[in-house]
Amino acid sequence: MPRLIRSAALNNYVELSRSLGLDPYRMITSCGLPAACLDDPDTKVPLASVIKLLEQSALKSGKPDFGLRLAENRTLANVGALSLLVREQPSVRKALDTLAGYMFLHSEAFVVRIIEQGDLVIVDVIIDAGRPVPMRQAIELSIGFLHRSFQGLFRERWRPQAVYFAHAAPNRLDAPRRFFGTEVRFDQDFNGIICRSRDLNVAVPAADAAMAKQVKQYLDTLASRPTSNLSDTVRECIYVMLPSGLCSIDNVANRLGLNNRRTLHRHLAREGQTFSSIIDEVRSELATRYIGNRDLTSISDLLGFSARSAFSRWFRSQFGCSVSEWRATQLPSLKSKRLVAGIAK
Repeated sequence: MPRLIRSAALNNYVELSRSLGLDPYRMITSCGLPAACLDDPDTKVPLASVIKLLEQSALKSGKPDFGLRLAENRTLANVGALSLLVREQPSVRKALDTLAGYMFLHSEAFVVRIIEQGDLVIVDVIIDAGRPVPMRQAIELSIGFLHRSFQGLFRERWRPQAVYFAHAAPNRLDAPRRFFGTEVRFDQDFNGIICRSRDLNVAVPAADAAMAKQVKQYLDTLASRPTSNLSDTVRECIYVMLPSGLCSIDNVANRLGLNNRRTLHRHLAREGQTFSSIIDEVRSELATRYIGNRDLTSISDLLGFSARSAFSRWFRSQFGCSVSEWRATQLPSLKSKRLVAGIAK
């Protein structure tokens, strides 16, 4: 089942692409998207097609910051009714928690995690495309949207300390630094924004609790409708739990409130899936993302393997070659594509 996203993700695409010399409707149809999706922001379209459109647009326009340009004028309204609930929260932290909790209404392939690390908070953004695909522009658009939305909503109360990206740095850093107005680092272990915990606890005096309650009831009604299958939920859990080394089928079953692994196996079988196939899909997508700029021990840890040797054996079973062989055959072509797009180191 293809992962979907509201076509609101393409807001302002026509205007931006035209300003860069592209034919927006030709680009959209060539990537398998219906031109009519631009008329209704609530239309669900395949995420993979949107990701491809953004990458192709950056390549053909020669603008490696295409995703950030698209995020430039984004507001919280881009996530629809959810924006009404977020803006009525009593603190920046509550607003982030609310966005993370209801983001699946915008797209079930998007996961926003709020991670506490001492006096810092990591707002971790994950896009689960279901298979390994280049998604630099989609990542930068997503994090750019989050930053612009909270900056516009909370003004001086929104004070990110740094922005991290897992992909390689562009040739020039002036565009991302200008956009975020803070430290921007690349080749990191996650995609997201780092804030001080105390900054997120700042109160928002204008918040309306009565309005928040009313909107929450409406969103909960939407959330109660069956919109996803269990395999998608399991995939999300795996993304979140892998780095901890505790991503076993028993722990995932417990997290989902199921009795035991047999119950989880049975439900997944009805959808033509297995736990091992899903975890292999997630690991394959993450491995190809990390393998170009991280050592094997680091990748092994991020993918939840107990030892580097276990990761190496798994990699050969999945890709039919060793890590070094894969790098020798795949990375040169990937690097050349990045150079053409102007986004290599």
